[in-house]
Amino acid sequence: MMTSNSSPSTWCYLPWLHVAMFLLLSTTFYTPMVSSSKLDIPNYNKHCASIVPESTPNDVPEITTIPFAAEQGGYFLGGEDILNHPNSSLYHYPSSNRRELFIHTHSVYSTDVDGVFKVEASLILKTSDMEYYMYGDRSPRGSLSFEVEGFWSMSTGKLCMVGSGSTYSEEGKHLVLAALLKLDEVRNSSTISSLVRGVLESSSTAGDSGYFKPISLLMFPQNNYEFTEVGKALDHVCTGGIDVPKSLSLSLKLSTRICNAFSRWNTIFKLEYSSGCKSTSRCNPFGEGVGYLPQIMSLKSIQCLEDKPRLRFLIEFPNSSYADDYHPFTPNTTLVAEGSWDVKKNQLCVVGCRISNSANSFNKSHIEDCSVRLSFRFPAVWSIRNTSGMMGHIWSIKRENKLGYFKTIMFRSYDNFVAAIPGTKYQYTVVDKARKSCSGKQPIKNKGKQHPDANSNDMDFNMVVRDSKRRRIGWGSSRPIAVGDQISRQNSFVISSSLRAAYSPVKGKTNHSIPQNISYSMSFQLNETTYAQVFSEGIYDAETGKLCMVGCRYLDSDSRTSDNDSMDCKILINVQFPPVDSNDYIQGTIENTRKKSDPLYFEPLSFSAASFYRQHSRESIRRMDLEIIMSLISNTLVCVFVGYQILYVKKHPAVFPFISLIMLLVLTLGRMIPLMLNFEALFVPKESRTTFLLRSGGWLEANEVIVRVITMVAFLLQFRLLQLVWSARFADGKRKAFLAAEKRTLYLSLPLYISGGLIAVYVNWRNNKVGEGMEYTYSSTYQRSLWVDLRSYGGLVLDGFLFPQILLNVFHNSTENALSRFFYVGTTFVRLLPHAYDLYRANYYVEDFDGSYMYAEPGGDYYSTSWDLIIPLVGLLFAAIVYLQQRFGGRCFLPKRFKELEGYEKVPVASDA
Repeated sequence: MMTSNSSPSTWCYLPWLHVAMFLLLSTTFYTPMVSSSKLDIPNYNKHCASIVPESTPNDVPEITTIPFAAEQGGYFLGGEDILNHPNSSLYHYPSSNRRELFIHTHSVYSTDVDGVFKVEASLILKTSDMEYYMYGDRSPRGSLSFEVEGFWSMSTGKLCMVGSGSTYSEEGKHLVLAALLKLDEVRNSSTISSLVRGVLESSSTAGDSGYFKPISLLMFPQNNYEFTEVGKALDHVCTGGIDVPKSLSLSLKLSTRICNAFSRWNTIFKLEYSSGCKSTSRCNPFGEGVGYLPQIMSLKSIQCLEDKPRLRFLIEFPNSSYADDYHPFTPNTTLVAEGSWDVKKNQLCVVGCRISNSANSFNKSHIEDCSVRLSFRFPAVWSIRNTSGMMGHIWSIKRENKLGYFKTIMFRSYDNFVAAIPGTKYQYTVVDKARKSCSGKQPIKNKGKQHPDANSNDMDFNMVVRDSKRRRIGWGSSRPIAVGDQISRQNSFVISSSLRAAYSPVKGKTNHSIPQNISYSMSFQLNETTYAQVFSEGIYDAETGKLCMVGCRYLDSDSRTSDNDSMDCKILINVQFPPVDSNDYIQGTIENTRKKSDPLYFEPLSFSAASFYRQHSRESIRRMDLEIIMSLISNTLVCVFVGYQILYVKKHPAVFPFISLIMLLVLTLGRMIPLMLNFEALFVPKESRTTFLLRSGGWLEANEVIVRVITMVAFLLQFRLLQLVWSARFADGKRKAFLAAEKRTLYLSLPLYISGGLIAVYVNWRNNKVGEGMEYTYSSTYQRSLWVDLRSYGGLVLDGFLFPQILLNVFHNSTENALSRFFYVGTTFVRLLPHAYDLYRANYYVEDFDGSYMYAEPGGDYYSTSWDLIIPLVGLLFAAIVYLQQRFGGRCFLPKRFKELEGYEKVPVASDA
């Protein structure tokens, strides 16, 4: 209570007192919070104080002095215990795949110690296949990421950081990984000899759930890179190589960026060694120690400068005949290189340096011996013997008697793509042979019929290849390389919009009355063990659709040489294109003109192809419409037949013991397994059919859902029939006698089913074993998966669904009409109808991609001319045997002495009456 003598001046000072107390308290508590957020990195002093002592960072981030480029890449060894989960159903990472790391620098702060900086970053570890499948959805697991912070000393080049990441245990539990990152040689600038090495360690103790073994790290720094090797006069850098005249190579136009020409290039090259390089003594750029002679070379861009123009990349020589993103990084067979464009020679001059490394760690890796030279150029003229968009050679500047010397190696790009440089011309060398070979029979010119234009996309097609006996041996593809002397548009690769006109044909100037010179690249199955790539030249007559060519193929060799004799040019190819408004298909033949006694001779091949005409697209949709209708009819009939059998057994309960449970189980599984595997596809169409579904306006998609719904209804009815027979069988008082017959049926049929499955597995293994000798990109398409072969065998078992019933009838020796004729004859008809349709389809439709088949899918049964005849005959035979058994007894078709053997007698069953 305020008294009357209280002074007013006393109260006027109270607010100032409150403010002073608030500022004092807030300063007291806020200062430790700020200093804690900036100074105290948990566990840093414990692990890093002896490497880079902790110091006080400033408030303003650095933008000039940084340890890494914005996205610094590299590689790592180890990490199996946190990347591999062999007992987990969610994740799996093969130990032999490629392992890459990325460092994303978030912020850098200078500190109160000169030359020491605080760094905050993310370290990401990623393997080449970090994806998994769950519930049919392809989702990235997300790379294993660590958030780290610490201090970097510019003077010592050391960087020490602590932080944590997270992963999952083998049981799927979430784990926190406390980590310590230590790096050496982190500098503010770098050259070709610079390497950043380090280790990622666990800061947990061994035995803890979050502990992991040390992971070795290696990076090629990009920060303030100086081109020290190619910064000199290039005339003195790339000396001693093969001198190629400047006119034979394309120049790098001002409108063409070197980074587009190389960094985005198809960077796989085939190596061609000089004669006599079967051994690795003087031919291998890495010596005999690597244990193999490289067949290919691949480039991986590190960084590129547009204004110089210069670029830097890794050159890898994997132990493989193919290259992809999955092979592991091997420093001992990798060159780190830098290059600069030489305008005087129209080529990229490259200096390569070897990387010395131990087997299990990057800790002692270093750059040595920069005596390797490479040149890359874009050929100005293509021919049948050279259809590579980029080529060059590798050589050593050392003397022949010095360690590290090797003979010059030629290389050319893996495929005939054109880089973003216009001006390439094609020179024909064997087209006159084609004219002579094709001067005989000429097709009749049809007035009013239009065939594909030579410059149209209709000249590009995929094909089905058959041998001389009309047996399918594989698939193939064909595409034009050049029309006239101009490179075809289909071979252009990443061309800017300003350059596309250089490859576009002039509209309205094609003279269809004059046959045109044309060059092709064809890849196809030559036989069961060989895949061939044939380059060909010939003439195309747009008035008749006739294409006649002479082809050349590279001969198989463990180490390809640069000799011209390595090509076989005794191949004659004839192709007939149908009119664009017809329903016919592309037909062709491939013949070898050598004598049969010649080791290079091969049997004549034929092929057919669906062109990409609009008419053929409509024809494919009509075929799919027909197959949808047939699927609807077939599944509806199955529902009718099974429903009728259910009513039949309810009306005649005495037949329950004489119906084979094994037969019903086969039929039920035959309906259930496809539904389980394709449950998601009940509402989501396959991606491979998307184009057709869009063109059909959704009609196919809607009807496919209806088919699957009816299939589900058929399964439920089939399961109900199995349930009725099963319940009646075990409820019967005489079930032991009936079960004895069922067991004998099982003992006889099960080994036969298993034997057939093993044969299918063996055939699959044999075919895939044959395919292993082929190049990867082709063998993977040739090799048939085990699942597809087992599915086909399952379809064969379903086709013979009456087999267990026949055996049961034999053991029972009864005349009971266990199955209604409507059921077993109708079901047999439904199972055999796809084979009759396949015979029709083979004669009136060309083979299409598997995803487009809505009925009689090739992977769902055995379909071929022979199987389509054998299976229906056997199915009809089984149906006839069941008919005779149910009329004259289960052993009516056996010899007399077997009929008289004492067997299972018919067991009377009291009727409901």
